[in-house]
Amino acid sequence: MNFTNLLKIAWKAILLNKTRAMLTMLGIIIGVASVIAMLAIGEGSKESIKKNISSMGANLITIRPGAGMMGGVRSDPSAMQTLTLADYNVLKYQAKLIKEISPLVNGSGQSIAGSNNWPTSIYGTSPEYLKIRDWGVDEGSMFTEDDIESYAKVAVIGKTVQENLFPNEDPIGKMIRFKNIPFKVIGVLKEKGENTFGQDQDDIIIAPYTAVQKRILAQTYLQSIVASSQSEEDSENAVNEIKSIMENQHKIKPDEDNDFNVSSQQEIISMFSSTSEMLTILLVAIASISLLVGGIGIMNIMYVSVKERTKEIGLRMAIGAKENDILMQFLIESVLISITGGVLGVLIGLISTFCIQQFAGWPVSVTASSIVISFVVCTITGVFFGWYPARKAAQSDPINALRYE
Repeated sequence: MNFTNLLKIAWKAILLNKTRAMLTMLGIIIGVASVIAMLAIGEGSKESIKKNISSMGANLITIRPGAGMMGGVRSDPSAMQTLTLADYNVLKYQAKLIKEISPLVNGSGQSIAGSNNWPTSIYGTSPEYLKIRDWGVDEGSMFTEDDIESYAKVAVIGKTVQENLFPNEDPIGKMIRFKNIPFKVIGVLKEKGENTFGQDQDDIIIAPYTAVQKRILAQTYLQSIVASSQSEEDSENAVNEIKSIMENQHKIKPDEDNDFNVSSQQEIISMFSSTSEMLTILLVAIASISLLVGGIGIMNIMYVSVKERTKEIGLRMAIGAKENDILMQFLIESVLISITGGVLGVLIGLISTFCIQQFAGWPVSVTASSIVISFVVCTITGVFFGWYPARKAAQSDPINALRYE
């Protein structure tokens, strides 16, 4: 009995009991479809997180003030005012791995234009801020270094602010008031949409940091400093370089806590990706229970099939079939049931991911590896759970098998 004949016999046995075979496959079908759908959701969410975070600036590095700890107690709030323009200037001229850098001050309040008003946030930055954030101006232009030096009351606004303050109107050259301070609109930013944290990035006014710092906030310190590294690969080295320069600038001793903290987008992406991977593994593990149940179902049905075909087994052995022939006959039948269920499971899984994307609006990404893994798992399941019934059939005594009623 060659492999081709064994394959034909196994397939014919499955077709003779179509309903039972389909019910046996059900666990495998559900398991494979669930695994593919869960992996697609996990991979899609990971890509979506990376895309959203990268939209804030792929090489973005943020320096924030951070109060130190003394005896387990956080020091006074003034420790949160540790960043100054001196720090910005030192980093600007000393850091070699930084491509662009900008100070950042911000506040929230009511913006007014004519009879329209809108609660929003104003950010005081330098012109380099848009390059750091990988952002552009849709209409008009960005303010310049001359505007910074002259404390000019000019601003560029986000799409959300434009829609609420200047509906159906060109805002360029118009005046807006923020906390009763007038600003001339010289540009409109390109639309960004929501970030990873659900914040509307277009609900923003950007103005020279000197004007915001002096005329609106009346403060001398910075809320943060943002920068971009030369490349994504340089992010970690750039962070270390910034820490070294800042520690020297703030005269931080080796045994003291830093009064600032530095983070990069790559760290955030890594953190979110790690969380997403853990959730994906958890979901796949839960979905894999269906595969286990399906495998047990295959073992039960194959065991019943061996019992039903005991006389057939005895007859085959009586006319010369070896133990290995009987073993392979039932093992191939088990693997065929498993792989057929796997094929149907892959198709249903692909349809499910399409429906999830279309109707639920979730980001999904089906990878070739998930399909290959599903087929490998199906084959292993068929062999593993079909082995015991097949072995039992192969070890049958021909005489007892022929007498079996």
